[in-house]
Amino acid sequence: MKKHSARVAPLSACNSPVLTLTKVEGEDRSRENVVGTTDAQSAGAAGAESGSSRRRLHCCIRVTAVQVRKALWGVAMVMCVCSSWAGSTQLAKLTFKQFDAPFTLTWFATTWNCLFFPIEVCGHLCSKVNSLHFGRAHRECCRFFGDDGLTPKVFFTKVAPFGLLWILTNYLYLQALRKINTTDVSALFCCNKAFVFLLSWIVLRDRFMGVRIVAAILAIAGIVMMTYADGFHSHSVIGIALVVASASMSALYKVLFKMVLGSAKFGEAALFLSIVGSTNFVFVSFVPVMLYFTHVEYIESLRDIPWAYLCGVAALLFAFNVLVNFGIAITYPTLISLGIVLSVPVNAMVDHYTCEIHFNSVRLIAVFIICLGFLMLLLPEDWDQCIIQLSQKLRKRDEPAEGSGEAGAGTGLNWRGRARTSMSTYAL
Repeated sequence: MKKHSARVAPLSACNSPVLTLTKVEGEDRSRENVVGTTDAQSAGAAGAESGSSRRRLHCCIRVTAVQVRKALWGVAMVMCVCSSWAGSTQLAKLTFKQFDAPFTLTWFATTWNCLFFPIEVCGHLCSKVNSLHFGRAHRECCRFFGDDGLTPKVFFTKVAPFGLLWILTNYLYLQALRKINTTDVSALFCCNKAFVFLLSWIVLRDRFMGVRIVAAILAIAGIVMMTYADGFHSHSVIGIALVVASASMSALYKVLFKMVLGSAKFGEAALFLSIVGSTNFVFVSFVPVMLYFTHVEYIESLRDIPWAYLCGVAALLFAFNVLVNFGIAITYPTLISLGIVLSVPVNAMVDHYTCEIHFNSVRLIAVFIICLGFLMLLLPEDWDQCIIQLSQKLRKRDEPAEGSGEAGAGTGLNWRGRARTSMSTYAL
């Protein structure tokens, strides 16, 4: 197993931890050895083949149980990601009706990132196994920024720019919520995955895939159709431009992180996000104060600030970032991405019952093709080969029983290989 397969980049669920796959592979190897030993000892017996097949079936059932458990965790993760992302969007929309201060809300929510590394530390201290190696793990996390650690030069060249991109992404997203409805904002923000592919193809020289080019074209077509749905009014055009800019900043963040810092382990990602939150609190706190005194984001009394809404938005965004960045430890990253795209119909249902929104045919088609492009970008690199293998296995069902048994054994191996491929190529 390669070293980078245990690493994860912030704001994206990249690769699966090594422990999950190693455990499954180790169990498979031990079971195969047991089956081979039994077959050798019972060679020449009448019931050797039936006993071996029963053990193989038992082996497959246990492997399938692991996959089912991971899929069930994925269903729970999809619901949590969807509810946290849609909930933060809807709650932010409600917050602006009482406290119209998008930058102050961005600053307040970003400051909550300081909690990432303390939570990671508490996890190490609560674990009896990992607490003994906490000091070594902390030193390794610090070496993520280089052999000298987090120096002033590294901070201003490798940390501060990502903090700025983080703030811009969230601020533009919240500004877009002030202009257009949450359904359009959440659907248009799904275009960021298409922008990630285009930037990684140009900058990182990633593999060219025709299906992802088609997905990027669908995303651009959806943006144009979304603008046309409201008749090119200035108010809606500005909102669409803001959310597209937010998606672009998010894509630029991911690609630059991959190019400058590479990938990070869970502890390194938690430390990085905590530094981003601390930097926001220390260096950006003067901006909300300045906006208050210039009456750009003004409120008459501190008692009029809806602290419950502010803390609710910040908590939901923090939970969303925790699930997206660290949820791959218990489930497949593709299922986590499904939670993001499923927030679009959830926001549509809420908008339909809470505000006056007209879902004309153009808007519905635009939302559909944007979500379709997002789902196409989730396909693994060998998706065409998987379809060919699946069609071949379906044709083999008409063959005799012996052939079908061999095909079934091959299916288990190919499924595990395909799972490893999809989880290791999910980075962008």
